[in-house]
Amino acid sequence: MSTLAVIPARLGATRLPRKPLRLLAGVPLVVRVWERVSALGVADRCVIATDHADVAAAARAAGAEVALTAEHHPSGTDRVAEVASGPAYRRFDVVLNVQGDEPFVPGAALTGAVDLVASGRFPLGTAATRASEAMLDEPNIVKVVCADDGRALYFSRAPIPFLRDAADREARQALVRHHLGVYAYTPEALAQWVALRPHPLERVERLEQLRPLAAGMAMGVALTDGPPPGGIDTEDDLKRANDRWTDLKAGRI
Repeated sequence: MSTLAVIPARLGATRLPRKPLRLLAGVPLVVRVWERVSALGVADRCVIATDHADVAAAARAAGAEVALTAEHHPSGTDRVAEVASGPAYRRFDVVLNVQGDEPFVPGAALTGAVDLVASGRFPLGTAATRASEAMLDEPNIVKVVCADDGRALYFSRAPIPFLRDAADREARQALVRHHLGVYAYTPEALAQWVALRPHPLERVERLEQLRPLAAGMAMGVALTDGPPPGGIDTEDDLKRANDRWTDLKAGRI
């Protein structure tokens, strides 16, 4: 089955202004993500979707394929859907959404999400990794609780599952999952997702993936090993990413 990878890159971030163009080891962040996805070989085609000419120019200068999209999209999924519905991209069987601030995204997260959809098990796929107990109370870390068949039951910024009795701490720890910002969809499921009205759960938690869950759409969760890669949302995140890049290239990690 053919896979289209789309990297949504909105210029108007508030916590880290002009985020897609901020430099990671001397190269715009969104280009580093494109390099990562391309190198992993999980998609037959990889395109950067952006609302701004500056991002498009930087991406094209690096050799990336670019799709200019509308400015009004409320989420990355809406931006991905605009690209996937275009005449140049309609032939793909699976659409993969990789956030433009994840230069260290694990290959297993991408292949896991795609495989869940390509296999026909779920119309939607995502990924998660085991989380430490210390992450539970961090609202910037999204947690997911899964059913026995790997289907997502709920996503939250709150500590889920909740520990009522300290005697169950070990059992709870085995259930804690840190959601990774990767999504795979069939084209039909993607179109269905963006056609849904925003749900109150989505607005309250500020988590767009609650919209399809509230509508009864099944989303599989691929469980990966290793620590979460860490997105880049702040100046401190960007500094840590640059330090990590230096360490990786030096062979220290």
